Order: sequence, then C-alpha cells, then structure tokens
Amino acid sequence: MAEPLRVTILGAGIGAQHFDAYRALPGRFTPVALCDLDRARAAAVAGDIATDDPEALLARDDIDIVDICLPPHLHVLWSLKALEAGKHVVCEKPIATSLADMDRLEVAATRAGRVLFPVFQYRYGPEMARLRAVMAAGLAGKPLVASIETHWRRDTAYYANPWRGTWAGEQGGAIVGHAIHAHDLLTTVFGPVAEVSAFLETRVNPIETEDCAAIAFRMTSGALATSSVTLGAADDTTRLRFVFEKLTVESARVPYAPASVTWTFRARGTEADQAALDAILSGVPDAPIGFAGFVTAVADALQSAGAEAVTLADGRRSIELVTAIYDAAQGGRVVSLPLGADHALYAGWVPEDGRDTR
Repeated sequence: MAEPLRVTILGAGIGAQHFDAYRALPGRFTPVALCDLDRARAAAVAGDIATDDPEALLARDDIDIVDICLPPHLHVLWSLKALEAGKHVVCEKPIATSLADMDRLEVAATRAGRVLFPVFQYRYGPEMARLRAVMAAGLAGKPLVASIETHWRRDTAYYANPWRGTWAGEQGGAIVGHAIHAHDLLTTVFGPVAEVSAFLETRVNPIETEDCAAIAFRMTSGALATSSVTLGAADDTTRLRFVFEKLTVESARVPYAPASVTWTFRARGTEADQAALDAILSGVPDAPIGFAGFVTAVADALQSAGAEAVTLADGRRSIELVTAIYDAAQGGRVVSLPLGADHALYAGWVPEDGRDTR
C-alpha cells in the first residue's frame, strides 16, 4: 500500500475542517503543518505542528500537498507558489476569479508535473453515489429540467471579517462564495451549460457584492435549469431537484453536504420500473461524505492510475460559468458558453474600482 500523502494547510479558518478530514484518514494522509498568520489560531487546531511561515513550508521536502484555505484573493498567488515549489495543490473555491488566471494555473501545473485539485465536495456522499449508479444503469433517461435552491442566512457577524462582502477580498458574492458548489453539482449531473441568463442583486446586507440571484440555464443536452440564491433566508437550506425522462430525484434540505441525507428517487413509469430502480439503489454501497469523499478521491488520483477526482478542467468550467453569469447580469443578455480568450471578462469579473457595474 502506498505511503500516506504528507499535507500542509494554509489558513486555519475552513482549513480546520480540512485538517480534521485528513487526520481522520491516517492511512491516506499525514498532516505535517497547519499555517496561519495568527499562530495561536493554528495551534488551537493543530497543536505543535502549527506555524505562521508559509514560505518556509514551501521549501520543505517532506510535503506532498499544499491545501490552500486562504481568502479568495490569495488563491492564485499561493497555488502558483506551491506548484513552482513542486507540490500538488488542493485549493478552496473559488480557485481563481478569471479565465486568464485559470490558464496560468494550467500552464504552471503542466510545467511542474503536479496536480491541482479544486475543492467541490458536494459531489461526494451516498446519495450522489446512488444517482450515479441509477444513471449508469440507464434508468434515468435524458435530463429534462432541474431546480437548485441555495437559501442561506448571512448576517452582520459573517461580514465582520473585513475581506468578506468585498470585491477586493471575496472576489465576488453569493454566486462565487455560496452557490458555486450547487452549480458544480448541477453540471456534474446534467452536463455542461450552453447558455445562461441572470439577475443579481444586493438586497440583504450592506455589502459591495450580490447576495441574491435568479439564474436560468440551458444545458448542452437541451435540458433547462434554474437556480435561486439568497443570503437572506431564515436558515440555511440547499435543495436540489433533477427531473429526467424516466426519473425524478429530490434532495433533502441539508445545506453543506446535500448528498449525505436520503434523497427521494421516483420512477415515472410502472411499479415494475420503481422496483427495478429500488433494486439498483439498495445495492449501492455507502460512500464517504463531503470533504472526506473529496480527499479520498484526491488520494486515489495521486496513488492509483486512472482513479477519478475533481480536475483542474472542472475548476475552469466552474470559473467559466461564474464569468458567464456576471456577464449575463451586467449586460442583461443571454450568454453562450464556452467562452474564449477574446471574451470581455476573460481577465476577470472584479471591477477595477471596486464598484459593481450592474
């Protein structure tokens, strides 16, 4: 069996959850450092392997993976540094805020011969495993429509962190920091987006970026989908509904690990069709949930030839979709994908003067 992968984490905020996930898989990973400029904060999570010197970590030869959990405006900088230091990289969302930077990351990863994994943990969990099995068995049929709800609550306390809610620090609003995972799940299930239109508004909090959105998608398959986003809900709810030719699937309301709680799978046909569906569902083994599933896939990809994980190409498609959503909202138009290097927002959607151009 392969030796555990040695990982260091930059950032002790969401990085604390990453640290716990790595530590829970001792046969696959060994956390060797957790770095935060507030060393006491890092020490509260990681004890004596806490540090406040990220540059020193990159120079060490006992680290295989650098996991970047820093504020969004630092993601590209430290991903490039880690790749140049010869490390594999795991990077929280958004991995970048422009297609130009995504292309820079691809070049850097290729040059270094290392892998960059964008974090999309919603793909993992028993219910996504069951849906994949049903689709593979041909019991879903063509995708028809989907609806996605990201209805969360974010108040003054959340925005007390000065980089949040700003173009400079957070690099975007609810579609970047909150709904991006649900949109990745949509494209994982229904395939790529062909066209998008969107309305974005700031209606809940006194911030620079959007906190509400209504988005419509046409997928390359011809399927249609909608996404409703707000940070003004009474509580945190993520809800997913996928309607296929032969099947309707609906999630529970769990916000941060939607594939962890039982979904409903209803066949459109006869009782025999439902029985065949139930037989497939009952035979699917449990799968690790959320970030545990994500990092397990990372280990498999690095240690087992042909194993699948979230790829840099997946990350680029996610950033391409965010770019198209901002373009659609700003221009009041339907935007077609894919986007090329000649697109007006190829270099980024963040306004240079910090002002929204909607």
